[in-house]
Amino acid sequence: YTWSPLGSLFRVRPGSSGDILLTQTPGSQSVVLGQTVSIRCKTSTSVGADLNWYLQKPGEAPKLLIYYSTTRASGIPDRFSGSGSNSAFTLTISGVQTEDAAVYYCQSYISTVSMCSHSEKASYKNLPQSD
Repeated sequence: YTWSPLGSLFRVRPGSSGDILLTQTPGSQSVVLGQTVSIRCKTSTSVGADLNWYLQKPGEAPKLLIYYSTTRASGIPDRFSGSGSNSAFTLTISGVQTEDAAVYYCQSYISTVSMCSHSEKASYKNLPQSD
């Protein structure tokens, strides 16, 4: 991974397990500090509200951001929010900060099967800071 204090480009890769597929979009996204960023996660079958979001930074364990689609985990800043239900979910970062650069995962389950999909950071671009 390469790191820059300004901006990012994400590559998204789907994950699957059993009879369900989780897909995150968009495929790539440039991000400017202060911008509002949305990452969408679609499940191939309805999971109700059983959708969690994680972030992972290099060398660290994944960190829970959002559980049950909309509930922020303890200590997570309120710029992170989750929405959606059934098969369409969104993670929104309002006013993205430098420290938000990470790999973002959506995770869900049906019965005892757990699935995960993630956006894999490909590279970073130096972009002007937004006003």
